[in-house]
Amino acid sequence: MTTALTIIAALFIHPGREREFEQFETAAESIMHRYGGSMERRIGLPANADADQPHEVHIVTFPDRQSYERYRADADLQALADLRAVAIRHTTIWIGNDLGGFIKS
Repeated sequence: MTTALTIIAALFIHPGREREFEQFETAAESIMHRYGGSMERRIGLPANADADQPHEVHIVTFPDRQSYERYRADADLQALADLRAVAIRHTTIWIGNDLGGFIKS
């Protein structure tokens, strides 16, 4: 049995590059669907001058690590590298597995 992969990504964008960020994310999400990936949550944080705070946090799932790796290697995603570099200055990613809810007594 394969275990679904859950990815939490904190995305830090270059100031003033919101339009390019939206272009990149829209295209990347479309490619993600080819591999069974899904953007489960997209959380925007308030804009401020704190460079340590991300612009958005995403919760993404893939059926398994192989699907995620195929997505990352996709030629169409690779072709977006320049747009990504213009829009995103840094990404922090955590990869894990959904543990489900707590057992209620």
